[in-house]
Amino acid sequence: MRMANIFRITNAIILWAIVIMFLPKKLFKKYLPVTLFCSGNLLILSLLNFIFKWWNVKGGTKYLIFDDLAFIYGPFFTINLWVFHFTYGKFSIYALSNLIMDLLFAFPLSALFQKIGHYKLNKLNSIGLFIMYYAFALINYGFQILFEKEVNH
Repeated sequence: MRMANIFRITNAIILWAIVIMFLPKKLFKKYLPVTLFCSGNLLILSLLNFIFKWWNVKGGTKYLIFDDLAFIYGPFFTINLWVFHFTYGKFSIYALSNLIMDLLFAFPLSALFQKIGHYKLNKLNSIGLFIMYYAFALINYGFQILFEKEVNH
């Protein structure tokens, strides 16, 4: 098994175990819609990647799909739940924490993930990756506000 696959599986198991053990069920339900919304947006990006070839994964389409799904429903999904848990209602803290996390992801972590074989950026660079993820973070916050207004009416 490739090192990247071991990392993906271990990462997802640990992150989901932490969510299951420590995130209150009420908050999981509260932030599940926004997390699914954003995960859906990332799935759309993954599908568009087949056309635009923004990134690729060694091993072809099967590994590309596995990599995208493992990322979206592993670290991205679980971290999104935690970020909303700790920062929702405090936009400046939410924006700052996402700025820091997205900068870390787009630059040092992306370089590391490319080095260990998670993926290789092609027509997308680290700046584009950062802008894309930070824009999603801001859209997500707006989605959560609108969703709560609808639920509370």
